Amino acid sequence: MNKVIISTDIKQTLTEAVESVKHDKLFLLTDETTQALCYPVVKDIPCMKDAINIVIGATDTHKTLETLASVWTQLGNGGGTRHSLLVNLGGGMVTDLGGFAASTFKRGIKYINIPTTLLSMVDASVGGKTGINFNGLKNEIGVFNSPEVVIIDTEFLKTLDHENICSGYAEMIKHGLLVSDKLKDKTQVNGKDYTDFGLLLNFDLDNVDYPLLGQMVGASVAIKEKVVEEDPFEHGIRKALNLGHTAGHAFESWALTRKPYLHGYAVAWGIICELYLSCVKTGFPTDKMRQTVHFIKENYGTLPITCDDYEELFEYMTHDKKNTAGIINFTLLGNIGDIRINQTADKKEIFEMLDFFREG
Repeated sequence: MNKVIISTDIKQTLTEAVESVKHDKLFLLTDETTQALCYPVVKDIPCMKDAINIVIGATDTHKTLETLASVWTQLGNGGGTRHSLLVNLGGGMVTDLGGFAASTFKRGIKYINIPTTLLSMVDASVGGKTGINFNGLKNEIGVFNSPEVVIIDTEFLKTLDHENICSGYAEMIKHGLLVSDKLKDKTQVNGKDYTDFGLLLNFDLDNVDYPLLGQMVGASVAIKEKVVEEDPFEHGIRKALNLGHTAGHAFESWALTRKPYLHGYAVAWGIICELYLSCVKTGFPTDKMRQTVHFIKENYGTLPITCDDYEELFEYMTHDKKNTAGIINFTLLGNIGDIRINQTADKKEIFEMLDFFREG
């Protein structure tokens, strides 16, 4: 399990992290956005003065084999060896692709993640999943390999626009839905339990309270850390973290060829679908489902699918990595914290779920 540090002093934290990992050459990976907005925060830190900077294109459209190959090439041209260290500074695309590049270059070099988006702080950078999109499918190729350190500094959140705050917050809603009693001691925010719907579903995404959001990020990361610690390679309970993702990844893949949406928006819409299935199949309380659906529709809008798209969405779901023997698997809930992994739904039920998403 990687070491996650909630930092209030990026200079000190990054210096200690880099010095803790023996290395010959140091590389820094950014994308065009984080190069402009976030690189200035770290470039003058003494431990980074000799780092070779690799810059890739921004957004998920560059999370490709071609971009991965360009990173491998630049690591090689820069004199990288199996004893080198890569620092990934960016959102989930950068930490996913950078982590995969590090995991495969010279059969694996060590890496550090500094997530700069809310989504990457609470999701992509923590837990050791790395990868790229391939053949039109999200995260189709990748490995499990944890970074040496994840440094979370919520000051970077102030560089984000409204859509990227919303995108990350969707994963925080998901984590809040997963919290069981045994985790509640780790998820107190201002004396309130993180699963309190008064906290999660009344947070004002249009006028962000950054200090409060920073505390909520710490609670959200603690939930994911605990789940990953119990099941690092997703054989069992880690599948809980896929709540909203079977439908969400299908939405995301569908949108890639039309109008791409941020990952968290697709997850939020996937949560609507899978809470509906949870009500129908595992007894999730209807009032809590309705509260959550209302919050998501108010803040995320909806995806403009029609019934003509159902077959295509169903086909995307058949490619989900949780599936076994062609049977589509969902993570559902019986209640807050009552996780039901390996739940199935047939085509008729999935089409009814999509009806609810459009009309519910």
